[in-house]
Amino acid sequence: MTISANEPEDSVVSIIMDGENAREYFPHNGYFFLSALYKQLSSHPDIELTTFSECLKNKVPVKPLKKLLAGSWVYGTFSTWIGDGDKNRGWDMLCDVKLAFDQAIADKRLSNKQLKKAEYQLAVCEGSDWFWWFGDYNPGQAVSSFEKQFRLNLANLYKLLDKEPPAYLSLSFTQGSGAPAMGGVMRQGTE
Repeated sequence: MTISANEPEDSVVSIIMDGENAREYFPHNGYFFLSALYKQLSSHPDIELTTFSECLKNKVPVKPLKKLLAGSWVYGTFSTWIGDGDKNRGWDMLCDVKLAFDQAIADKRLSNKQLKKAEYQLAVCEGSDWFWWFGDYNPGQAVSSFEKQFRLNLANLYKLLDKEPPAYLSLSFTQGSGAPAMGGVMRQGTE
């Protein structure tokens, strides 16, 4: 690793990886790749491995970024998760339940036990993989399965908040029409 002469020695470089892809595309679920990567990083003379928590604890200076690009490996945009009408509908539904969650917190309606369950369920609902599947380019059967489970998870969160789930959660909002062989992969020939 080369550090620019203009950068201080205590610069922090983030290495953030999507582990799912190592498991899908490398032999043995990425074990050998990840082991070799970690070994190389940990034995490098100019690199000190740490965590964000340690950086904050050690008061490493934070510098504002002049520009921030989308960090997605899919086209360098977030189009796989937002922008399509069906994906946007999913986000609207998530926003609705998040507002109900926030209101329940503000009203102090939940016991500690209820809050823990609701927080966990909210985290399930906020998973980005739901939105990956919504839209027309994935196969209908896969889209239907993910979409139905997403709606059930949202409805479950409303119930944990002691609120009646909205009627729209009983209705499908995305169908899918892509080829089964292309299910879950990036769209070919697009940016």
